[in-house]
Amino acid sequence: MTPKNKLSSPEMDSGIQGYYKDKVVFLTGATGFLGKVIIEKLLRTTDVKRIYSMIRPKRGQDIQERIALWQMEPLFEVLLQEKPEALKRISIIAGDCLEFDLGISKADRQLLTSEVQIVIHGAATVRFNEPLHIALAINTRATRLMLRLAKEMVHLEAYLHISTAFSNCVIFRIEEKFYPEHLTCDSEKVLAMSELLSDQMMDNLTPTLLGSFPNTYTYTKALAEDVILREAGDLPLSIFRPSVIIATHKEPVCGWIENLYGPIALIYGVGHGVLRLVTYDKNAYASLVPVDYCANVAVASIWQTAKERIPRDSRLQPAIYTLAPSENNLLNATNFIKFSLSQRSEFPLTKMIWYPFVHCVSTTWLYPLVAFFYHTLPGFFFDLALRLSGRKPRLVKLYRNIHANIAVLQHFMHNSWHFETKSTERLRALMSPKDQLIYNFDMEALDWKTYFQKALFGMRLYLGKEPQTKESIEQGRRLYQRLKILHYTLMSILCVIAAIILWSLLKLFF
Repeated sequence: MTPKNKLSSPEMDSGIQGYYKDKVVFLTGATGFLGKVIIEKLLRTTDVKRIYSMIRPKRGQDIQERIALWQMEPLFEVLLQEKPEALKRISIIAGDCLEFDLGISKADRQLLTSEVQIVIHGAATVRFNEPLHIALAINTRATRLMLRLAKEMVHLEAYLHISTAFSNCVIFRIEEKFYPEHLTCDSEKVLAMSELLSDQMMDNLTPTLLGSFPNTYTYTKALAEDVILREAGDLPLSIFRPSVIIATHKEPVCGWIENLYGPIALIYGVGHGVLRLVTYDKNAYASLVPVDYCANVAVASIWQTAKERIPRDSRLQPAIYTLAPSENNLLNATNFIKFSLSQRSEFPLTKMIWYPFVHCVSTTWLYPLVAFFYHTLPGFFFDLALRLSGRKPRLVKLYRNIHANIAVLQHFMHNSWHFETKSTERLRALMSPKDQLIYNFDMEALDWKTYFQKALFGMRLYLGKEPQTKESIEQGRRLYQRLKILHYTLMSILCVIAAIILWSLLKLFF
C-alpha cells in the first residue's frame, strides 16, 4: 500500500536541499552514465541519509569493488575533497533487471520496503540493436517489477522513472503525455507473450511488434511507459524524458564523459581522423542535453513529486518532465559538426591517424558507395602497412563496425523532433533562485559554442586518456600540423591526377 502522508511539511518547504535531508534513496542503474552523476549530485549537494544502489554482479569483479573504484574517478574528485566519507553513504543491493525477481534477495527486499522513501529507476539497456527478448526484460518487465516493489514500500514519498524523449519517436512533435496508441500491442500482452514464447521466437517477432519504431530500445522504453500508465495506480510517481545525453556542462567537472554512445562516438572518431564521412540531414536539429542538467532535473522532479498530493489520484496521469534543447536555442546539425571540429587545432589528440575532417552525404543510399573511398579503401592500405610492419590489422574491421553503427543511427540523423517541455519549465519556475543555481537545467541559456569547447577538451581528457599538460597538447599540435600538410598534399596530388584523367578524356572526344 502507498503511504497516506501529508500534503507538505516544513522540511519540504525549505527547498530541494531541505527536502533531501536524512532521506533514504533507492537507485537502479547506479553504474550507468546518468546514474553516477545523480549519485554524485545527491551526495555533494544534499544530506541524504543513505543511497541504496542496485548493481548487477559482474563476472570476475565483486560489486563492492566496483564502488570502491569510484574513489579514483574524476567525477567524484570534487565530492571527496568536500566530503571525504561521502561514498560510505552508498549501500550496495545486488540485483539484475534480467531476473524475474530483479535478482534481489529476500533480506534486501525487506530492507528496501521498510526504509526507502525515494526510488529512482534508471536501469536500462541503451543499445539500439539489443535483441528484443533482452531489451524487453531489462527495459519493460523490470519496470513492472520495480512498480510492484515500490507498492510495498511503507515510507515511499516519490518514484522517478527515467525514460527517454525518444520513447515516442514514431511521431515528430511529442508532448509531455502518454502515447499508447502507437504500440502494436499493449505492454500487458507483450509481456504475457514473452513468458509463453522462447527467446528466439520473441526475437523473430521483432519486426511485427516494433511496427514504426526504429529499434528495440525506443520500443521497449515506450512499452515501459505503457506499463506505468496501466500499473502505477496511486504511486507518487513521475517520468523523466531526457533527449540524447552527452558530457557535463559544469558539474562537478567540465566535459566529463565515460562512454562512446551516439554523437560522442562520432566526434571521437572524427577527432582521431578515422571517421571522415557521415550521413545526416543538414537542416535537422541535434537533440542533445548535458548529463549534469539531466541529473538536476531528476533531483528537482522528485522534490516536486513529493510536494504534491500523496497518494496520487490514480485517475490522473503521472507528471512527465522532458529535457531537450529549447525552441529558442536549437542546435542544428550543421552547427553540431562545426562545433565538433572547432577545437581540433587547439587541443588535438596525440593518437590521430589522419587530419581530422568530416564530409556529409545527405543521400542515404549513396553513403555506402562514397564511404568505400573515404573509409574502406584507405583502411585497406593502412592495414596493409600494419601487416608489413608485423602488427595486427584493425582499420577495415573498425570501419565495418562504424558503418553498422551509422546505419543504426540513420533514422535519428535524418529526422528532427520537437519536444514539449512545459512541465520542465514549470518545474524550474517553482524552484527558488538558489535552487535554480544549484540545480540548473536552463537549456535556453546554454551557450552551445562554449559548451562544445569544454566537451571536446573533456573528450580528450576522459575518453582519450591524454594528460592535461602543455607537453601533451604541444605533441598533439605538432602531429596535427604534419597530418594537415600530408592531407592537403594528398588532396592536391589527387586533384592533379583527376585533372589529367579528365583532360585525357576530353582530348579523346574533342
